[in-house]
Amino acid sequence: MDIEKLAVLGGAARYDICASSSSGASKIKNPLLGSPAASGICHSYTPDGRCVSLLKVLMTNECQQDCAYCTNRVQRDVRRTGFSPEELSKVFVELYKRNYVEGLFLSSGIRHSPARSMEEMIKTAEILRSRYRFGGYIHLKILPGSPSHLISEAVKHANRVSLNLEVPNEERLAFVSKTKKYKEDLLSSLNNITRTLPEHPGTTQTTQFVVGAARESDSETLAATSALYIRHRVKRVYFSAFQPIAGTPLETLPPAPLKRENRLYQADFLMRLYDFTLKDLVFDDSGNLDLDLDPKLMFAIKNPQLFPIEINSAGIKQLLRIPGIGPKSARKIVSTRRQFRFSSLEELKNAGVVVKRAAPFLTVNGKRFGDTTWLMNPQPSKFIQLSLW
Repeated sequence: MDIEKLAVLGGAARYDICASSSSGASKIKNPLLGSPAASGICHSYTPDGRCVSLLKVLMTNECQQDCAYCTNRVQRDVRRTGFSPEELSKVFVELYKRNYVEGLFLSSGIRHSPARSMEEMIKTAEILRSRYRFGGYIHLKILPGSPSHLISEAVKHANRVSLNLEVPNEERLAFVSKTKKYKEDLLSSLNNITRTLPEHPGTTQTTQFVVGAARESDSETLAATSALYIRHRVKRVYFSAFQPIAGTPLETLPPAPLKRENRLYQADFLMRLYDFTLKDLVFDDSGNLDLDLDPKLMFAIKNPQLFPIEINSAGIKQLLRIPGIGPKSARKIVSTRRQFRFSSLEELKNAGVVVKRAAPFLTVNGKRFGDTTWLMNPQPSKFIQLSLW
């Protein structure tokens, strides 16, 4: 096994996020390898909650692109190396047989052209599927500008594919790359993935944004996120807070706060799981989310006319507007109400409600709880922050 190559290319792949829910279905019949087990390093999860350890690696760290935030950009002076499909598939199988990994997360720099680099990644997946009869989880990155027939081949062999947009729109791409083209390289490839996915129902797609590298606002990022869910059947959008890398044009740019990344994830959850829309989210004058209070609490504070909500009569959508109530506890409340009427906060706590957060925004049989003067306060966010913590 080429340990040196693995160390270089595994380290170079660390900026791709792969902690996601993966497909549990095998891509081939009667696999000899690749029945994901529950044990291993926590990198990805099957739909039934099992943890799958992944080998996350680049095919090569050679790259023609000039992305200003990237450790592998063409102008950076780093050691360059790469695997052949034969080498990488053999390395993976050796690691799999030793019970180190259960799946593969494969990306690549663009060595000669997007097509040639994509072909090498697909060839690796083909060897694993056909020669080694590996039926487990494979995640393939789609390289910007890849031809449509190669995207179709990648979707055929992978459980998940992803094309990283990194920035929310064409204007912001100009801040981080002079060689990438937003419409021709990114949107075109994204559209090809979307068209191909229905042919392979077991395969899903994701994408990733680098937060803060292109001076973008949260509203821009979340507008792009909303469009991806609606138009492109994207399973998940991931956010990675920008961290400056020495030897890149952005090495002096301050790192993006991790709390900003966290707020974007919270807003994303609201849109995906809580039936919120982009219009429901509260942004400041710069188009950014509040770093002190989470997006759901900000929505409640900015919409006092919607509260309090009576816990014994509200529907699921209304319940999901209350801070401290999530999809699981909302369903539990509705289910319990069929045979039981809530009369106290303790009963709500037993249903999974975070009552400290929820109390100012609800009534139980018409009774209010907590101090509600925040509704008339000129700076309600500061008031409620003190009252909750």
